[in-house]
Amino acid sequence: MASSKKQMSAPRNLDEEMRQLLVEIRMLEGSARVLSSRLDIVTGALSETQTAKQTLEGTKESGKDVEMLIPIGSGSFVKAKLEDPQHIIIGVGAGVCLEKTVEDSIKDLNLRATDLDKARINVTQQLNQIINQTEDYRARLEDLARRKSGGPVEIV
Repeated sequence: MASSKKQMSAPRNLDEEMRQLLVEIRMLEGSARVLSSRLDIVTGALSETQTAKQTLEGTKESGKDVEMLIPIGSGSFVKAKLEDPQHIIIGVGAGVCLEKTVEDSIKDLNLRATDLDKARINVTQQLNQIINQTEDYRARLEDLARRKSGGPVEIV
């Protein structure tokens, strides 16, 4: 995030620098909440993609009319017989679905999982940078508060 790299302007006094640090900390905390939410979304999508891939891998060797338990989410399953185990309907984005072979679908899901994992790593790195910057600002704020009051201070 750009604000975490921003240099603070020179404060006129100790109180002003403390106020600036506190504002920066609050802004960074807001950014961290947003990134944490994004991380949850990406992690959920990655988990869903991996479940779909595992399900397809389990069905590709099955014959017609084989009874299976198909995951429907939240640890729930439905009993079903496969009509055509070699072709599936896969979502490709924007509400569009296509019929593809199981092998092609697994390849697509592998690519999707790779992209989601890269996004997860990127968001995690951004979140860690913000957390580290926040900790640095907190340490600086505590140091300034200690200098001002002459005793130990904890910023929450």
